[in-house]
Amino acid sequence: MRPSTFRRLLNLWPPFLCNSIRVLKVSDDWSEARVVLRLRPWNRNYVRTQFGGNLFAMTDPFWMLLVMHQLGSDYLVWDKAGAIDFVAPGREDVYAHFKLEQAVVEELRAAAADGGKVLRWFETDVTTASGEVIARVRKQIYVRLKPRAR
Repeated sequence: MRPSTFRRLLNLWPPFLCNSIRVLKVSDDWSEARVVLRLRPWNRNYVRTQFGGNLFAMTDPFWMLLVMHQLGSDYLVWDKAGAIDFVAPGREDVYAHFKLEQAVVEELRAAAADGGKVLRWFETDVTTASGEVIARVRKQIYVRLKPRAR
């Protein structure tokens, strides 16, 4: 599937659509993605700031998806763990930017070459338009060469 088609489908996915999460960009080579979470009356928490579950949801699938598409179909790629650190209240729209460096992809390929499992942490800051950090999200990705490719 082309990244632009995938972006459109993600934007229609109910967990994103109903919570005002919008995928702004998925690069043609699957190395980069940008996401925005709009602050709306229906997705605010009790104190009128960004709901923490939506802050995590806006970042949830992207590291796995970027790694999966960069490595190709010979690899199993899964989310293994996640953590979020709330830094400041989100009183406006917030953004997340994911950039998967080619060196990291090659590092994962080399580490998984023997067929063993590889676990790697990726980090993303959720920021306002002006760059203020609202949350720091960590995702651990599991990578393993499929048996048929060993």
